[in-house]
Amino acid sequence: MPEWTRLIRDVPDFPKPGIVFKDIMPVLADAAAFASAISALAQPWRDTPIDAVACIEARGFLLGAPLACALACGVVPLRKPGKLPGATLEQRYALEYGEDALQVQADALAPGARVLLVDDVLATGGTLSAARQLLERLQIQIIGGSVLIELGFLGGRARWQDAAPLHAAVRF
Repeated sequence: MPEWTRLIRDVPDFPKPGIVFKDIMPVLADAAAFASAISALAQPWRDTPIDAVACIEARGFLLGAPLACALACGVVPLRKPGKLPGATLEQRYALEYGEDALQVQADALAPGARVLLVDDVLATGGTLSAARQLLERLQIQIIGGSVLIELGFLGGRARWQDAAPLHAAVRF
């Protein structure tokens, strides 16, 4: 395991009883750990032409923006409903502890754009799968997915369905 993973904290019963939340904020607060984590996310994509990193609200934003800088490409936020101006597309999905939706600005990406999808944690795969479906409606090319943490025991990778390469910086 990379050295920065020692800073990840387990928070039991958050956001509801029975869920063990992986808190990455200590990683983000440590400059060297944060830089190492971003490097780990970027590593498999460094030689891949990418037009934009699409990052999932909210912790995905904290990783997606510096990752886009590291890969010299743009960044496109995937947000909760009502947070983006202009025309949007929406994708609803089920979470392990409820239901939610993501939106993207309808003109955020040109058809055919090469996009890397990024989030903090891959758990059951619902959020990442919904984000992929949302972006596909824009007729873009998803070149891959990158997550900081994969909770392998929850089987979320299966929902990705080998749509494109999927990279996890660390797997628990």
